[in-house]
Amino acid sequence: MADTQFERTCFQFSQILNGKSKTDGSLCSIPLKRQLTVNMQGKKTTSVLGVNVTFESLDTQGNALNIAEVVLLEEEVPHFLFAVMQQGLIVSALHNHWLYTNPNLMYTHVQSVEPPTTFAQKISNAFGTLSPPPVDVASH
Repeated sequence: MADTQFERTCFQFSQILNGKSKTDGSLCSIPLKRQLTVNMQGKKTTSVLGVNVTFESLDTQGNALNIAEVVLLEEEVPHFLFAVMQQGLIVSALHNHWLYTNPNLMYTHVQSVEPPTTFAQKISNAFGTLSPPPVDVASH
């Protein structure tokens, strides 16, 4: 697919997610962050609050491999996963990354093959179940 189509799609993807895109020409990534108060081993941390939404392998029909990794509070897991699955997305993992965090954090991996802007809208809809929702890393 032409670079201009990839770049245009990456820009639209970032606009839907209210973030800024990073690209290497074949991968479009939107780094976001949750604004949560978290301690790890008694020390404040913000480095574990990342959310990343990407697409790659954009084909001539406009479909791509779409992937999201989202940090969740334990109590957010049921509503977020329900919102994701109701929209036909695949939840490929749910696990912790870190021990000794307060509150406990869970990370979910979501994927699909479809137009990236469709995936971005679905993930954005699911972000509506989170309080606060992810924001652009530059605004944190």
